[in-house]
Amino acid sequence: MGTEAEIMGPLLAAGAGGVAGAAPETEVEEREAVPPWREQVTARGLAVSAVLGVLFCLITHKLNLTVGIIPSLNVAAGLLGYFLVRTWTAALERLGVVSKPFTKQENTVIQTCVVACYGLAFSGGFGSYMLAMDQRTYELIGPDYPGNRAVDVMNPSLGWMIGFMFVVSFLGLFSLVALRKVMVIDYKLTYPSGTATAMLINSFHTTTGAELADKQVRCLGKYLSISFIWNCFKWFFSGVGDSCGFDNFPSLGLTAFKNTFYFDFSPTYIGCGLICPHIVNCSTLLGAIISWGFLWPYISTKAGDWYPANLGSNDFKGLYGYKVFISVSVILGDGLYNLIKIIYATIKEIMNARAKQGRLPLVRVQEDDEGSKLSAEEKHLNETFIKDSIPPWLAGSGYVGLAAISIATVPMIFPQIKWYLVLSAYVVAPLLAFCNSYGTGLTDWNLASTYGKIGLFIFASWVGQNGGVIAGLAACGVMMSIVSTAADLMQDFKTGYLTLSSPRSMFVSQLIGTALGCVVAPLTFWLYWSAFDIGNPDGAFKAPYAVIFREMSILGVEGFSALPQHCLAICSFFFIASLVINLLRDVTPNNVSRFIPIPMAMAIPFYIGAYFAIDMFVGTVILFVWERVNRKECDDFAGAVASGLICGDGIWTVPSAILSILRIDPPICMYFKPSLSS
Repeated sequence: MGTEAEIMGPLLAAGAGGVAGAAPETEVEEREAVPPWREQVTARGLAVSAVLGVLFCLITHKLNLTVGIIPSLNVAAGLLGYFLVRTWTAALERLGVVSKPFTKQENTVIQTCVVACYGLAFSGGFGSYMLAMDQRTYELIGPDYPGNRAVDVMNPSLGWMIGFMFVVSFLGLFSLVALRKVMVIDYKLTYPSGTATAMLINSFHTTTGAELADKQVRCLGKYLSISFIWNCFKWFFSGVGDSCGFDNFPSLGLTAFKNTFYFDFSPTYIGCGLICPHIVNCSTLLGAIISWGFLWPYISTKAGDWYPANLGSNDFKGLYGYKVFISVSVILGDGLYNLIKIIYATIKEIMNARAKQGRLPLVRVQEDDEGSKLSAEEKHLNETFIKDSIPPWLAGSGYVGLAAISIATVPMIFPQIKWYLVLSAYVVAPLLAFCNSYGTGLTDWNLASTYGKIGLFIFASWVGQNGGVIAGLAACGVMMSIVSTAADLMQDFKTGYLTLSSPRSMFVSQLIGTALGCVVAPLTFWLYWSAFDIGNPDGAFKAPYAVIFREMSILGVEGFSALPQHCLAICSFFFIASLVINLLRDVTPNNVSRFIPIPMAMAIPFYIGAYFAIDMFVGTVILFVWERVNRKECDDFAGAVASGLICGDGIWTVPSAILSILRIDPPICMYFKPSLSS
């Protein structure tokens, strides 16, 4: 990815001490001491994590059961964690009790634990695949719907939900932990939300004396306030439903708006555009143009020929099937190529290390000519990140052991899915987890639900008529849990890397947060299930994705023959194209390869839409102009501006969700439609 993918500066790197312009040796000497990893995981931190875990699970369930879209809450978790611990320590000081200093490492561990906890409220499928199994969803689709059978029903129960969470949720933590150095240090993936969270946490714990850091803190606070106030302003015009407000502003015209080409005034994705390298932002826009500008409009003209006309927008037999499978084929091609490249490089390094009696590449800092060119600050970050290593044998044995337990247990919960099907899922899951984590690192989009849909379709087709619906939904849960947890872990590793937090403390907090989420997520869902009419299409909690997931599973039972015409052929073309583009990026000279797009970044707008690619491109244009006008100012403050925009947007999700839970609707619906012809 090159060094441009990394945002470095006093606020991100040190967070305290050090004067801008000082010699590297002096900066290293003046850095604050990093506490041992055991001191980063504290009892008060876990208590605060538990409180915030419950709050964020409630928010996530609310969003999941209404609109089905969950924003990143990493920033809000870091902010509220800081606020609660500071309130805690201030209260103790008034009582004359001296407490341990609150460090940014402890703040990071709290944020990590909270994210691991509430993440299961999403990947647990309480608004999607798990709810798709219940009686209400079966009745909504109707007993006359082909393939919708009364025997394929499994209503929610606290017992089996908690058990299922425990046996599938931990594997994602072990699937990619050995690749943390590759993803964070070698590939220098940005993980925009993780980077923004780190910058916010560092700003909380920055001491006075670093002039540049102080300016960065003020800059971050300024743009955080602007972003928060702007989101508050937008809320008043967002009405009820999903067609109102600035998020649906046809800035490029109504025709372009129908094909998702519009600027939706999102501070988050403008901020992502400021953080992500130019090639990533341009790749997403190119992917949007190829898919929503040409491919989908062309395939739409084949309605009634390639696929039945007048199908629903989420029907796999129509255009939706092309969108999902083609985007996933590009993502899998990119992920498979990079994974093979990493395995090859690792084996090569191991052979060289054995010859030189050195250590394995995943647990050492490279000391070659390239490493010697790193700044003292970046060297310090790398050394801290690698010091408390998590042995690869532990990750491998943990994954195998947990997989064995899960293979034996999941068929007891869902008799329709046999042990060898679960084994097959765990064999391919690390590849999908890598693809999802890599894509999240590039664009901040977690596509766990997309991978879950692919698993759903394949396993439902594999099992067939006798139990395929439930088996497909259960397999979807297994896939979603692994790929989502792995991406969240790597995002948090990025935060930990930039806040000088130990990977070991991060991993332990992930384990604790996941265990907490296995209990809290089902319990908080049960509150909604008991108190509200979940799944009622005329109620407040429609759970729109439950019906979609069940229909997908029913379709999956029919197999790949049910897919629209030419879908697999087009998927094969894009899969091969993804491999070829990656190969060209590696074999061409750097002055050529830096202009070749990244397939993973191109693929995400295929499925999501073009609007976020336009937002990110606006961010990259601002960055490009800023670099030309004042390069030093851009280097110093671009990260602070981007993080402020992302943080303000993330923090707004909390009051927005609370207003929604209290059923306080926006007073105005701003909506656009064509003017009447004369």
